[in-house]
Amino acid sequence: MKLTDERRKQLRLTLDYTNMTDKYLGGKGISEKTIAAHKKIAKAAHTYVASNRGRDDLFMGWTELPYNQNEIVADILTTAKLIRRSFDAFVVLGIGGSALGPSMAHAALCHLHYNDLPKSKRKGPKFYVEDNVDPVRMKELLDVIDVERTCFNVISKSGATSETMAQYLIIADLLKKAGVNIRENVIFTTDAARGNLVKISKELGGVKSYVLPDGVGGRFSELSPVGLLPAAVCGIDIKALLKGAALMDKMCKSSDVYKNPALMAATLQYIAMQDGKNIHVLMPYSDNLKYVSDWYAQLWAESLGKNITLDNQPCHVGQTPVKALGVTDQHSQVQLYTEGPYDKVVTFLSVTSYKEKTPIPHGYEDIPDVAFLGGHTMEELIQAENKATAYALTKAGRLNYTINLPEVNEFTLGQLLYFFELQTAYAGAMLNINTYDQPGVEAGKKATFALLGKPGYELQRHDLDDAASDPDYII
Repeated sequence: MKLTDERRKQLRLTLDYTNMTDKYLGGKGISEKTIAAHKKIAKAAHTYVASNRGRDDLFMGWTELPYNQNEIVADILTTAKLIRRSFDAFVVLGIGGSALGPSMAHAALCHLHYNDLPKSKRKGPKFYVEDNVDPVRMKELLDVIDVERTCFNVISKSGATSETMAQYLIIADLLKKAGVNIRENVIFTTDAARGNLVKISKELGGVKSYVLPDGVGGRFSELSPVGLLPAAVCGIDIKALLKGAALMDKMCKSSDVYKNPALMAATLQYIAMQDGKNIHVLMPYSDNLKYVSDWYAQLWAESLGKNITLDNQPCHVGQTPVKALGVTDQHSQVQLYTEGPYDKVVTFLSVTSYKEKTPIPHGYEDIPDVAFLGGHTMEELIQAENKATAYALTKAGRLNYTINLPEVNEFTLGQLLYFFELQTAYAGAMLNINTYDQPGVEAGKKATFALLGKPGYELQRHDLDDAASDPDYII
């Protein structure tokens, strides 16, 4: 993607928080006085994030990903070219951010029916992301791929992720039975020197591997090799993706909440949370951006849902993310958002120019309900519905704001991802919690280990057996 200074300016994301303000929502909005009263805490959050950039011990290495990967990107591009030449399918084996990120970027930047296109019209092999251990799903993936003609990207920092390693064991066994050298069909994305995949790679004679940096957690990893390799394999311009992230970083340098879009968005969400708005709906008006909501749900929920502060004080904070899609969910969820409890903030992702316009033909002039559509385009229709939904929520006194993407492409997606990561980091700092751990997730992992008989978890297995279902409460 050629990015002149003028083109960069044209593709700059904007934040429109008009419909969060008291001026437009009356007594239901946030006043200028309230925003001003939070400038100090916003500045402190900005200072915390800025002063800890790149620190691996705080898992803030993600802040430097737009700048420190030139050699890695060059290697990824070379590897991706070889994969496109050699394989019919590319399968990501991962879970959490290792799966949500690649799925989201592929949906955003590739043809919506990518795998159904003939090979001549695709930029790469067929693409699949296996992010669950549903046995039916695994079996039915194997029904549509030839494992000998498939490259598998196994993504796990520790190589101890039960779901991912279960998938790997199945694939490795199939490759062995087919007489295929495993390392010819597998790429690992893992730790630089530690972990089970490093050990397995040595045993196999050296598997092609990429490093998930120490200071980058899974949900902040899309702009690392975790997301860059799958994207490059499918022909996505990963350099433009990183350049977009770098632009957003530049746009957010100021500690002034009125000059930093991610800081303003975090501040508004923080104020809303303090006022009991504990649900955050992300509603893109673009099918390409549908899975941004899935990726964001993990980022926001896992980062902010905590029960203890950095000062070791008990708390129960966070905001529940809800996925919606415009206009689809105008016909399923918006009734609740417009007339239900005042406990939500709605964020719209709006697109100024879609890659397709799709004219609507004239017809049935004797039926006014149909005739008025003729002569317009589907782009006009979806944009009108987006604006109308925001208007309806505003008239009902419901908090909402809009992130405007001039287009959906690599450069704007890079901006959007980095915007959300910064917003999350700022919000976590305001809440005074550890944004980067996930102890609640770890508890479930350990219980799974116990149930499946992993050594060292015998005592927990005993507790789980004691917690069996009570037949008195089964109907």
